[in-house]
Amino acid sequence: MTQQGVRWTADQVLALAPDAPSRKAGSKLGVAGPWSEAGSSGEGAVWGLCKGSGSKPYQTVVDIADVAGPAYKCSCPSRKFPCKHALGLLLVWAGADGTVPDGGDPPAWAGEWLTARRKRAEGGRSPASAPAADPEAARRRAERRAERITAGATELEQRLSDLLRGGTAAAEQAGYGLWEETAARMVDAQAPGLASRVRELGAVPSSGPGWPVRLLEECALLHLLDRGWLHRDRLPAGLAATVRSRVGLPAQPEGPPVRDHWLVLAQYDTADGKLTTRRIWLYGTESGRTALLLSYGAAGRAPALALPTGLALDAEVTGYPGAAQLRADLGEQFTAPAPAAHRPPGAGPEEAAARYGAALRDDPWLESWPVTLTGVIPTRDGDGWQLADAAGESALPLTRLAASRPGLWRLVALSGGAPLEVFGECGHQGFTPLAAWPKDSGETVSLC
Repeated sequence: MTQQGVRWTADQVLALAPDAPSRKAGSKLGVAGPWSEAGSSGEGAVWGLCKGSGSKPYQTVVDIADVAGPAYKCSCPSRKFPCKHALGLLLVWAGADGTVPDGGDPPAWAGEWLTARRKRAEGGRSPASAPAADPEAARRRAERRAERITAGATELEQRLSDLLRGGTAAAEQAGYGLWEETAARMVDAQAPGLASRVRELGAVPSSGPGWPVRLLEECALLHLLDRGWLHRDRLPAGLAATVRSRVGLPAQPEGPPVRDHWLVLAQYDTADGKLTTRRIWLYGTESGRTALLLSYGAAGRAPALALPTGLALDAEVTGYPGAAQLRADLGEQFTAPAPAAHRPPGAGPEEAAARYGAALRDDPWLESWPVTLTGVIPTRDGDGWQLADAAGESALPLTRLAASRPGLWRLVALSGGAPLEVFGECGHQGFTPLAAWPKDSGETVSLC
C-alpha cells in the first residue's frame, strides 16, 4: 500500500508523540547509534532493534500503512503509544541516511505481527454476522431518552430564569457548587452536551473583568439550545440534527462516502481530566471540502487515530448530519499517506471573520470555523498578537491560548516579517494558528 521512497519529515513523526516527555525521549533515539538490523518494506512497514539497558535489544516495528494511522509494536514495557523507541525508529527512517534501507523483507518477529494485524483488518471489513438489533426496542429507548432530556431542559430553563431574576451578583456569591449540581442533573437527564455547557458557566464568574457580560452571553446560548430542543420538531432538518448533537445525542455518519486525496492539515489533543479528544483537520484536494475527524482516549492515553500532518491520503470520508457540520468519519484508505502539492484556498482576515459569521447562522453554538489565511504577518498588538495582512488594513487577534503556546514563536520565526499562509480556527475569541506554509515552501509546518 505504501509508496516506496516516500518518507515523512521529523515534524510529522513527532506530531504522533502522546506527550512532551515522549517527544523528547524519542528525539534522543532518532539517531543511528542505538539501532541495528533496521529496514522498511514497500508495504508500509518499518522495523529495527534498539539497544537498551538490558542484554537484549528492544524489537520495534511500525505499520505506517494502517487506515487509522500508524500502528506500533515494541518489546519494551512502556504503556505509551507510540513509545519512545517507535518514535526514534520513525525519526531515523525519516532521516533517509541509509540506516533504514528500503525494499527489505521484515524479520520473523516483525512479519508475524504484521501478518496477524492485517488479517484482523481484512476480517473487520467482512459483513457483520451479529443479528440485527430490534428496531422497535431501539425506538422505545430513544423515546425514553428524549423524554428525560426534555425534563432536564425544562428544569434548566427554570434555573436560568431564577438566575436572571436574582441578578448576576447572586451567581458570583453562589459559587461553583450551584453549577455543578445543575450539571449533575443534566447528566441524570442523559444530556451530556447541556451538562458540559453548564459546567462552563460555573467558571465564568471567576474569569476576570467583564465576566457578567460573558455570563449573560453564555446563558443566552444555553437558553437558545434549550428552546431548540424543546421545539426541535419545528426546525429545519439540518438545524434539528445540530441541536441533537449539541445536546449530546450520538449520531452516525450518513450519506455516500467522498473519495478524495485528503491533506492532513493539523492534529492536536485537548483533555478535560476524564477524556482526551484528538481533532484532525483534513482538506480534500479535489472536492475542496474541509473535514474534521474526532478520536477519543481515556485520560492519560492518546487516542488511537493518528495521521501525519502535511501528507495526503487517498481515502473515503463520510460526513455526519447537521447544519454547518464538518465532522466526518474516515473510511477505507486506498494508499498510504504521501506528499501533496495542493493547499486550501486562502482568505484575508476580513473574509475569514465573515466565513465564521456565516457558519454561525447554521450553528449558533459554533466556537470556531476552519480557514486558511493568506499573505498574513504575525505582529504585536498591545500585550497580545495578531495576524495582519501585508497592507496592514485588517487583522485577526490570536486567542489568549494561542498567544501562550510555543507554536507562536515558531510562526514568528517562519515569517521573519514576511507574509505566509496559515491554517487555523477562527472564532469569537480570535484565531488559533495550527499549521503554516512559508513563502515558496511546499512543506506543512505544524504549530500545534
